[in-house]
Order: sequence, then structure tokens, then C-alpha cells
Amino acid sequence: MTAAPAAPAAPASTGHIAAQDYNFWYGQKQALNAINLEMRPRAITALIGPSGCGKSTFLRSINRMNDTIPGVRHTGGMVLDGEDIYAPEQDVTTLRQRVGMVFQRWNPFPKSIYDNIAYGPRLNGATSSRAELDALVENALRKAALWDEVKDRLRESALGLSGGQQQRLCVARTLANQPEVLLLDEPASALDPIATQKIEELLYELRRELTIVIVTHNLQQAARVSDFTAFFYMGKIIEVGATAQIFTSPREERTNAYITGRFG
Repeated sequence: MTAAPAAPAAPASTGHIAAQDYNFWYGQKQALNAINLEMRPRAITALIGPSGCGKSTFLRSINRMNDTIPGVRHTGGMVLDGEDIYAPEQDVTTLRQRVGMVFQRWNPFPKSIYDNIAYGPRLNGATSSRAELDALVENALRKAALWDEVKDRLRESALGLSGGQQQRLCVARTLANQPEVLLLDEPASALDPIATQKIEELLYELRRELTIVIVTHNLQQAARVSDFTAFFYMGKIIEVGATAQIFTSPREERTNAYITGRFG
């Protein structure tokens, strides 16, 4: 296993994540083994590897979604902007506002488009007036490249949108909480090529202001959208580096075998 590239000092910008000798168990089964990985601000890090290798487990560890599963435990650190997210004083609700997540299958609420986006800010008391809330909803939809498609349908059910639009709505709903980090677990795997392209274009724009970590089985997608790539295999990181290097001149034979389709 190769070590991660030497990490620079944590930057001043927010959204800097680092896993430090991170281990994770489901009951007696160890799913992650001594993970060391830096995810840099204003960049996209792709997590690749065969099914069951620990990618999604690692992703869900970044905002403690795994806490909802009985019998799990971890050792090591997961640090966000210099603070261990598992520290006793860490407020999980606040953490999940800072580290938003979009899942493989879109899951809009059975509410209007407007109310889907406004849900989090209302719950968190993020706005003090209807005008502020309207502006926040519009801004989130614009960032998700959805405003022009839905601006005349805000009071209609979100369930009436196409699959690709619903997935971008879920991105917008996450962005409404003004996160520092965006986690995506196979966000385009159930979408057609046109909708997939829109998601990829959206990620490219969002990387200007967010730290983005994406799990994908689509190697072409990882190569297109990410700045850095980490190859997971059997709960370990085999290799991590700049995406261009990983895909053109991997240092590890197992990485090369996976990239070239010899297994996975």
C-alpha cells in the first residue's frame, strides 16, 4: 500500500477533511483499515474501487451517518478544519449541516419544490423573513443549475420532476444549508446520459466553493470530474494521488489492474 501524498498544512479555507489512521467495524467485521486520506478544499476527490471495498462506509463516516447503525465502532480520527468530528462535544446536527450528503437514489420530500429547499433553513432558523427565505431558495436552485427549469413551478410537487431534476433538487436542498463539504454516493448511477452530464457539469461548478467527495463505480466519470482519486480495495486505500496520475501511470499493480478492467 502506498502512503497518501504528504499533506500540506491545513489551509485557511473551510472544508478541509483528513482521515487519520481511521478504522471502522460493523460488529466484529472490520470494514475500513488504517485509512489516511486528505480531502482538500475547493477540489473533488473521487473514491473508486470494487463493490464492498469500503468506499460508501468511508463516505458516510465523514458526516457520521454510520452512527445510525447499531453495533458500529471506529478508532482513529476524522478531522474537519482541525476538529475531530467524533469528539464528545461535537454536535452531530451542526456537523451534518456543514457536511451535506446526496445519495444514489434521489429522495425529495413529498412537498413542493419550494418547501423541499426551504425545509432545512426553516428548521435551522437560518432566515428571519420570507424575503430572505425566498432569496435563499432561489440561490440554492441556481447553484444546482435548476432555477430556470423550475422557477415557474415552485409550488408544484417535487415528485413531478424528472429523475435528473429530482437529483439536482436534492443537491439544491443540501446547498440551502450552506455546507462546507458535499458528499455524493453514486449520484448519477440511476440517471440517463444527459442527466448524468448535467450532474457532472454541476459538480465542476460547485468545486469552486465546496469540498466535494464522490463515490463512483464509473471510472470515466471519476476521470472526468475529479482532481484527486483514492483507490479502495478490501477496506484499505491502495493508492491515492492526482486523478491524471492514477489513471495514466498508477504506481500500484492492483490499481492498474482495476483501472484497466482486469477485476472489479
